[in-house]
Amino acid sequence: MLSRFGVVATAISLVLVPSIAQARPTGMLPDPRGEFVRQCAPHMLGRWVHPEEVCSCLHDHAAAVVEDKDLREALLRGISETGVPSIETDWVPPAKQSEIGPTFTRIAKPALQCMFEPAK
Repeated sequence: MLSRFGVVATAISLVLVPSIAQARPTGMLPDPRGEFVRQCAPHMLGRWVHPEEVCSCLHDHAAAVVEDKDLREALLRGISETGVPSIETDWVPPAKQSEIGPTFTRIAKPALQCMFEPAK
């Protein structure tokens, strides 16, 4: 049988330990751009000498050029999952699916520059 101290200590640990585990310092949270590059680079291996640079460049241009949040997130997802700019229609709300083509038009030149022009 547990002593009173044991019961109290167990109760406190059940309450505090999960709280401490969830309260991570901000410095330990993943950087969204770094996480994107981490997911994207393996798809670029074999295609490019420096896949992380291509992924980083594509991320920066997509974030800067595509203003709509849903389209930008879909484009970034497509790049990170395939290594090339792509958008699946089911990743975009139906009302915005007509904007997929114009989004690719806006991102075409920067994407080609990222993939084929040497890094500066």
